[in-house]
Amino acid sequence: MYNMFIVLMVCIFTMLGTLVLTPIFKVFARKFKIVDEPEARRVHEKVMPTMGGITIFIVFFFSSFVLLPIPTSQIMPIFAGAAVIVITGVLDDVFELKPLVKLTGMIVAASLVYVLGDVALETMTIPYFGTLTFGSWQMPFTILWIVGLTNAINLIDGLDGLASGISMIALTTMGIIGFFFLTIEEVSISIMIFVLVAAIAGFWPYNFQPASIFLGDTGALFLGYMIGVFSLQGLKNATLISLILPIVILGIPVTDTLFAILRRTLNKQSISAADKNHIHHRLMSIGLSHRQTVLAIYCVSAIFSVIAMLYNFSTLIGSILLTVSVIVGVELFVEIIGLVGEERRPLLKKLSEFGRKLNN
Repeated sequence: MYNMFIVLMVCIFTMLGTLVLTPIFKVFARKFKIVDEPEARRVHEKVMPTMGGITIFIVFFFSSFVLLPIPTSQIMPIFAGAAVIVITGVLDDVFELKPLVKLTGMIVAASLVYVLGDVALETMTIPYFGTLTFGSWQMPFTILWIVGLTNAINLIDGLDGLASGISMIALTTMGIIGFFFLTIEEVSISIMIFVLVAAIAGFWPYNFQPASIFLGDTGALFLGYMIGVFSLQGLKNATLISLILPIVILGIPVTDTLFAILRRTLNKQSISAADKNHIHHRLMSIGLSHRQTVLAIYCVSAIFSVIAMLYNFSTLIGSILLTVSVIVGVELFVEIIGLVGEERRPLLKKLSEFGRKLNN
C-alpha cells in the first residue's frame, strides 16, 4: 500500500523539478538553435525554443525510478518505449523526419512496451454476447491503440498550452478513475499518472499562451505515448464500457484525428498531409482569440472527462444513452465549426429541414 503523504511529496518535487529545469533548458535550446521557426501553417509569429517536453520526460522518470516504490519490472518497459519515442521526437524537432520514419519510431516504441511489459488487451466482455478473446490480435491492437493516441496528441499540439493542458485533464481523469475503480495491485498505475500530471504542471506555465517554450514533437509524442500506455494498463480484461472510457476522456484529440483523416480522404489528400483545419484552427476562424480557443478546448475536454466518470455509475442502458448523446454532440460540434468542410453538414441540414416542416 502506498503512503499518500509520500506520493504527494513526490508529486510536489516532480512539479518543482520541471518548473526549475524548463527555464534552464530554454537557455540551452536557444544557444544550440533548437527552435521552431514561424511558417504559414503555424500560429506563432516569432522564433521559439522547442523540444521542451524533454524536461517532462527527464523529471518524470527520475521520480518514478528514484522516488517511487514501483517495481523496476513495471516501469522499465514503459521507459524503454518512451526512450524510443523521445529519440524520435528529438530527431523530428531537429531534422523534421518524414511521416513514415516518424511512424516507424512510434511502432517500435509501442512494440517494445508490448514485448517487454504487461500492456495488452487480452479479452473483452460484451453484454449479452459474452467474452471475446483477442489471441493473436493482441499485439496489433496494442500497437494500433498506442500509435493512434500518440498521433492524436501530436496533431492537437497547435496552440500554446493546448496539448499539455489537454494531457493534464485527460491524465487526471484517468488517474482518478483508476484510483477508485482499479484493484490495489493496479493503484501504482494511478500513482505514476499523478506524478506525470505533476511533471506537466511544472512545464505548463511556460507553455501556456503566451508561451516561452514549446513541447515540440518530443513532448507531444511522449505525452501521447504515455497516455496510450496508461490507458491500456487497466484494460487487460476489458469490458466494452472500459474500452470506451479512454476514447471519451480523449474526446478532443480523438475527434480531431478521426475527422482530419475523414476530411483529407474526402478531399483526396494524403492522411499525413498537414493543413490548417484542425479544431483549434476552426475555432480561431470563427472569431475566438488564441487564448480563448485554448480555454474553450480545455472546457470541452473537462466535459468529456465528467462524462467519462459518469460511465462508472451508469447502468448498461444509461451507458448506451450517454454514448449516443456523445456521438450526436460531437457531430453537431464538428458541423458547427466546419471541421470537415463548410458544405459538409448533414445533421444540421436534416435538423434545419425538420424545423422548417414543423413551422409549416
